Amino acid sequence: MRLLIIEDETALADALAEILKQNGYLADAVYNGLDGLAYIRTGVYDLILLDIMLPGMDGLSVLKTIRRERIFTPVILLSAKSELSDIVNGLDAGSDDYLPKPFSTTELLARIRAIARRGQQYSEDSLDFEDLSLSKNTMELRCGKNSIKLGLKEFQLMELFLRNSHQVLSKDLLLSKVWGLDAEADYNNLEVYISFLRQKLNNLGTKTCIRTNRGVGYSLEVNE
Repeated sequence: MRLLIIEDETALADALAEILKQNGYLADAVYNGLDGLAYIRTGVYDLILLDIMLPGMDGLSVLKTIRRERIFTPVILLSAKSELSDIVNGLDAGSDDYLPKPFSTTELLARIRAIARRGQQYSEDSLDFEDLSLSKNTMELRCGKNSIKLGLKEFQLMELFLRNSHQVLSKDLLLSKVWGLDAEADYNNLEVYISFLRQKLNNLGTKTCIRTNRGVGYSLEVNE
């Protein structure tokens, strides 16, 4: 399960990310609303922890924007505001839960587990594009009757491409999503895994490809 923390108190955001990782979650942290919105739009997150008071774009505006865009990733709002009216406003804006600050990590983890259980029944099993289908349960990539098992990082990259088909994803974005913001991986690591994926796509006989956009990044396209 991959979580996104959008919190302008960097010490708190980084501490939450570390706690989540220690409890078996993948977690990224960003520190303003505009970056948070960009990360949410990649579609790779299963749950978002969203502070209300953020620079650039406040949390409620971020929440309303993604709901208008029909992004229904579960959101837990975090805020020092604990009045009933604040909670109601947050829930009405489209949040799935509201956790006033300060909160205990035990309570936060319990609420994350509750939302995860609730979402399991409705989560999509596969992602599809043209003749490709990626199973989220088995990490198998299929084309017609052919299938091939992906490694974890191959799966994470392919999921990003399938969720953002025809969009150019920068190398920096791919590195941060798959290896993490503080990882020591570089462009060479990314290029190796892109090569692995291309070979597997070729073996499957698909008409789709990962196209290089020089100086920018990669995109999932259909071979002409």
